[in-house]
Amino acid sequence: MKTRATGLNPHNRFQPIVTDRDQDDGWYQAPEDDLNPDSVATEVVNESVKSIISRNTSPDVPFDQSINPYRGCEHACIYCFARPTHVYWDMSPGLDFETRLIAKPNAASKLREELDKPGYTVSPIALGVNTDAYQPLERERRITRELLEIMLEYRHPVSIITKGALILRDLDLLTELAEQGLCSVRISLTTLSNDLKRRMEPRTAAPATRLKMIEKLASAGIPTGIILGPVIPFINDQEIEAILEAAASAGASRASWIMLRLPLELDELFQEWLQRHFPQRAEHVMNRIRDLRGGKSYDSAFGRRMTGIGPYADLIRQRFSNKAKRLGLNLHQAEPLRNDLFRRPAGEQMGLW
Repeated sequence: MKTRATGLNPHNRFQPIVTDRDQDDGWYQAPEDDLNPDSVATEVVNESVKSIISRNTSPDVPFDQSINPYRGCEHACIYCFARPTHVYWDMSPGLDFETRLIAKPNAASKLREELDKPGYTVSPIALGVNTDAYQPLERERRITRELLEIMLEYRHPVSIITKGALILRDLDLLTELAEQGLCSVRISLTTLSNDLKRRMEPRTAAPATRLKMIEKLASAGIPTGIILGPVIPFINDQEIEAILEAAASAGASRASWIMLRLPLELDELFQEWLQRHFPQRAEHVMNRIRDLRGGKSYDSAFGRRMTGIGPYADLIRQRFSNKAKRLGLNLHQAEPLRNDLFRRPAGEQMGLW
C-alpha cells in the first residue's frame, strides 16, 4: 500500500543551484514505483520558536489568528496548499514536505507568554491551518494537547480543522471548552471512497473513520462541521451531495467548501499526480481548473482564490448550497465563539510592559 503522495522533490525556488539525479548514466535506474515510495522514513527536527501565533488580514479567511504546532505534514495530501511554504526552510514542497517535519516543542510556553501580555486582544485561534495539528507525529509529541490545555486554562476560544482521528484523544479538553462556548471543530471530508482517499491523502483517516469522528464530537456537544476542501473537477466533485448527506447523518451542523488551489510548486506536483493516477482525465481536469482561474493554473486574488470564477464555480456553489440547505446544514464559515470569558490564571505575575 502506498504511503506517500509523491516521490518528487521540486527544486527550492530560493536556491540558485539545481541538482538532479541523472537516470540515464548507467549508475542508477529508477523503478516505476520510485515516484510513489512505499516507505520513506520520517525525519523530525525541533524548532525553538520566538512566537507562536500567526496573524493575517485576509478578507476571505474566517480567522485572524492561527497556530501551527508543526511544519510539514505526514498526512501527505497531494493537494495541500501549504506545500510551497516548506521552501522557507530550505526543503522541497514535494516528498520533503511529507517526510522532513519540524516540531515546535516550546509552542505551549510561547502561547502562555503571548496570552499574558497586557495588550493581548482576544479572538479565536485557529489550530492547525497550514498543517494538521493531529497528524501522526502528535501522538508522540503531544504539542497540540499542550496548547489546548493552555486554551482551557485561559478560557480562550479555539477552532480546529483536521482529518486526523487522534483528535478523539483530546475529547476531554474539547468537551470542557465547548461547554463554555470556546471550541468548534471542522473535519476535512473530501471523499467517501477509500480508493481515492488512499491515492489523494495516503496517511489520513479513512472516510468512515472521519464520519465516526464527527459523530463522537457532535455527541459530546462540540459544534462540528465539515470542509469539503478541495473540490477537484472530475475527481471528487460528483460526490458533493453524498458527502453532505453522510456528514449530516453523522451529526455535522455546518458545511463549507473550497476549490482546488495550485500555488507555485503545487502545480507541478498535482499535475504529475494526475498523470500517474488519472492519465485519461488529466488534461480534462487541468482545462477545467484553468477555466476557473482565468486561463491560469492559479489565481491568488482575494475573493476568487477559494472558489474560482465562471459557470463551473457557480454550479458547484449552487449544488453545495442547495443540498446543504435541504439537510439543515449551516453555511456560515465559522461558529460564533465567546471572547468574553478570557482570564489569566490566578497568581500570575503580570509584567508592566
